[in-house]
Amino acid sequence: MSGRNGTAPRAEAALVLADGEVFEGEAVGAVPTDADGVPTGVATGEAVFNTVLSGYQEVLTDPSYAGQVIAFTYPHIGNYGVNPDDDEATRPFCRGVIVRDLCDRPSNWRSTGTLEAFLVRHGVPGIAGVDTRRLTRHLRDHGAMPCAFGTAPEAELAEAARSAAPTDGHDLVSGVTTPSTVTRGDGPYRVVAYDFGIKEAMLRQLGDLATVTLVPASTPAAEVLALDPDGIFLSNGPGDPAALPSVVAELRVLAEAGTVPVFGICLGHQLLATALGATTYKLPFGHHGGNHPVRRVADGRVEITSQNHNYAVAEGSLDTLDVTHVNLNDGVIEGLRSRHTPVFSVQYHPEAGPGPHDARYLFEEFRALMEATGATPRGTT
Repeated sequence: MSGRNGTAPRAEAALVLADGEVFEGEAVGAVPTDADGVPTGVATGEAVFNTVLSGYQEVLTDPSYAGQVIAFTYPHIGNYGVNPDDDEATRPFCRGVIVRDLCDRPSNWRSTGTLEAFLVRHGVPGIAGVDTRRLTRHLRDHGAMPCAFGTAPEAELAEAARSAAPTDGHDLVSGVTTPSTVTRGDGPYRVVAYDFGIKEAMLRQLGDLATVTLVPASTPAAEVLALDPDGIFLSNGPGDPAALPSVVAELRVLAEAGTVPVFGICLGHQLLATALGATTYKLPFGHHGGNHPVRRVADGRVEITSQNHNYAVAEGSLDTLDVTHVNLNDGVIEGLRSRHTPVFSVQYHPEAGPGPHDARYLFEEFRALMEATGATPRGTT
């Protein structure tokens, strides 16, 4: 296929879903390779779709997409380029990207390069020219599923798609968490944050509140409490919460102790709920977008929220928890609060990178909860 705006022609490619559905396109981004760096012409992962109109760089660098191939429903992607300030992690952890029209000539004063160059630099393969409307309808009707795409023959792609593993039952957190303790922020409180795949936008919000000690996902509860935190934060992250029983066991100690406030977001919300006796399940095609309406149970207020998750907490499994927020699209539980300890969580993203800022008050609620349980800001008596 011919390139755009004078660029070199792009190779023909195809996307094949695990159920055999085929989509034509052209190869963009990095060349897929095997573990030894040998080109294969095949990339695999779990196909999901995201409905944001902007913020593609933040989406691509969100570690919660580890193991997945992201299809953007908005047709024109890359039009304002990329820049280092919009990265949510040091690199993308997604397996690939699917777009309708990839812009070759971005126009924005903040841009430092093109999206395709960004993909190549970080080793992320992609496919453009795909009928993303048809793809989205198919995933909506049949659910997120493994896929394969690239320049290999269609039969080879089909076999790769059938053999590719979904995210169910796999520990994806160990591949994205920090390998060692890191300190961020300079706010007046002390917060220990579990890194299950934390985003920079979360660290910025927390850093305004506290000096944040970011710890690996495998950190024992005793080590966290030994740091004498005013609050404990549980971050977002990829994959199935049921695949992390050892993490759940440590969070149970922290949540049931009731001595330090705990605030969880996204995967942190699911893990916290599991630690307190709830169960989780996989949604048919997940929530991925920046415009999901959520009702706050206490007063009926509706917030427009940013979301990115494939799993949810099951209603009817909440013996010690109260529902605080509900998704108005499908009734999924979006927020929980413990009846007995200073513990709360939300399924959506109040830090919203990208997305609306309706729910950023939750960080202020975390601060108020720390103060209510005896935390004193540094520099006061």
